Formats: sequence, C-alpha cells, structure tokens
Amino acid sequence: MLDTDWTTLLSAAALAFSVLNYVLLDGTDLGVGILMGLTRCGKHRRAMAVTILPIWAANETWLVLGGGGLLALFPLAYAILLPALYLPFILMLLALILRAVALEFRDYAPLERIKRGVDGLLLVGSLIAGGSQGLVLGALVQGIPNNGRQYSGGGWEWLGVFPLYCGAVLVVGYMWLGACWLYWRTEEDLHRRSGRQARGLAIATVFLLAVLVAWTATLDDQYADRLTEPLIWLPASMLLIAMLGGFVLGFRSRREYLPLFAALGVFVLAFALMIAALYPLIVPPHVTLQAAASSPTSQVFMLIGFAVLIPVTLIYNTYGFRVFSGKVHAARD
Repeated sequence: MLDTDWTTLLSAAALAFSVLNYVLLDGTDLGVGILMGLTRCGKHRRAMAVTILPIWAANETWLVLGGGGLLALFPLAYAILLPALYLPFILMLLALILRAVALEFRDYAPLERIKRGVDGLLLVGSLIAGGSQGLVLGALVQGIPNNGRQYSGGGWEWLGVFPLYCGAVLVVGYMWLGACWLYWRTEEDLHRRSGRQARGLAIATVFLLAVLVAWTATLDDQYADRLTEPLIWLPASMLLIAMLGGFVLGFRSRREYLPLFAALGVFVLAFALMIAALYPLIVPPHVTLQAAASSPTSQVFMLIGFAVLIPVTLIYNTYGFRVFSGKVHAARD
C-alpha cells in the first residue's frame, strides 16, 4: 500500500490535472463563444461554431472528473468550498447549460435575427461561465473563512474586489485562447481577424496576469515568500519569455497551431505558480491537503479509477481533435 503522504500528493496531482485540462480545453471553447457573440458577420459566426461543435462536450468531461474527484479525494475541502461558493457554482452550471443549448440549436433558428439572438445567449452563457470560474479561483486564493472543519463566512466573500478581478482576467484569457484557436482552425478574413485579436488579447492577458501575481503576493506572507523565491520566479520568467517568443514567431510560421500552444503554455505556467503559492494548502488560509484528505483506502480506490479514466479521456479528446481537424471555411453556410 502506498504511504499516506504519497497517496495524498498523487490524489492532489490527479485533481489538479483534471482541473487544468478543463481550463485549457473548455476555456478555449468559452473564448470562442464570447468572440462569436461579438462578431457581426453571420458566416464567420457559423464557421466559429463549427470549429467547436464536435468537441465542446468532451472537453467538459474534465469538469466532472474535477468535481467528483474533489468530493471523493478531499471531502473536507468540498464541504468548506461548496457552501462558500454556492452561487458562483450554480451560475456557472446554468451558464454552461445555456451555452450548450445555444450552440447546439442555433442552426435550427428560422430567421437570421433569431439566430443572432441565440448567439447573444451564447455570449452571455460563455461570459458568465468564465467569470464564475474566475470568481471561484479568486475566492479560493483570497481565502475561505473556516474553523478547520466547516465554512464560517457570510457567503459573499466571492464578491470581493480580488475575486472580481480574477473573473475579468480569466474571461480575457479565455478570449485569447479562443482567438488563437480560430487563427489555427479558420482561413481568409476570419483567420486574419483572429490573428489580430490574438495579438491584442495576448498583451492584455499578460499584463493582467502580471498584476494578478503581484496582487496575490500581497494577500499572504506565504504567497509573497513563494512568489519572490528565486527558484520559482526566475524559471517562471524565463519560461514566460520563451513562450511569448514562440507566440510571436508562430505568426510567421506555417505551423499555425504554435500561437495556441504558446498561449496554453502561459496558462499552465500561471496554474503552476498558483499551486506553488498555495502548497500545501487546499483551502487557504488553514486547511492543508493532508487535513482535507479522505482515508487512504478511499484515495487508492479513486486513484485506480483516475488511472483508467484519465488515459481514456485523453485518448477520446485526441481522437476527436484528430477526426475533426483541418480548416473550417467561413464561406460554407
């Protein structure tokens, strides 16, 4: 049997991997949904929808893994987070349902103005879903009031300035991912337009993330110590410069997926910095991974399930991307 500490670390890694995959994959879809709602040309909106229609549902599988994994692997963290964040979670789930309905049924709208209204609902759903996820992230990093066993706050901590800022940062970041995706998957006018959007959103996202990291360091002494540690900020800075260089060079290359991969790399780096700042906490300011963990037997049982589900989900995602790869033509309606 694995040692309890290692079992807990493996459980945390499986949970973090699921959440990160959801952010990267469905975050890109949400970004496309936001950009769709802001696009006037009907043919462009149709092409944008086609790029994500075959894959968006599979991308949300990671959200199920993350939510279910949190309950089974770290039940104390689940018990504290859920009452603290009821409303953002409910808003997120309702927004994802709205996004799904709008995306799947937009082609059945009998008139163009009705279809434009459906795309407006897609915009609203994508914005609320992305913003709610940012609120949850911000509230978590800011700290959830608790007595070590249960939530002890008033239920509105997620409406603070820091969580709201995190929500805005995540929405802009998702739009960046969406623009990079469209640059890769479309052509002609939409391709060029998406490239311009991706470059502008890259500047905005990196600036907002820099402010976010600096702000995070002021919230807690542990965050400041971790984020100013040379072994953390120096490699992170070098990786960021390398990825931004790859992003810029990607627009001069025939490998049009490079800007997207570089943008995804920036998101992975930001996620890694958050983990480095929080560890070993799972619910700041007091609840650690070890304190929140379920029994070793339960964790081993769940890890066996993750060992099966994660490869299967990755293979399914990869196969879906492979089957529906290639350029989408905006002229085809």
